[in-house]
Amino acid sequence: EISINMSAIEKPGMINDKGDVVDIYLPRKCSATNSIIGAQDHASVQINVASIDDSGRATGETTTYAFCGMVRGMGESDDALNRLAQNDGIVHKVFVGC
Repeated sequence: EISINMSAIEKPGMINDKGDVVDIYLPRKCSATNSIIGAQDHASVQINVASIDDSGRATGETTTYAFCGMVRGMGESDDALNRLAQNDGIVHKVFVGC
């Protein structure tokens, strides 16, 4: 019988006996294509969008978007960011083509 630690299931990567993540590298996934961003993809970016309160001040919470180099190379990262931010309720009424 194999016993499985629940914290090991919930966390990605290698877990030590204390339940801490011990991997040196944890790959990211592209927010637009859902593909894994490799370590050698030097054109990839990660953008943190700050949440704001009613007075327009940052609350300290962020929403993170990562884009692989392929999406950026095609010039689609701005459209993808607008689409994802609109789906998350961050921006409203984004202009959509003619």
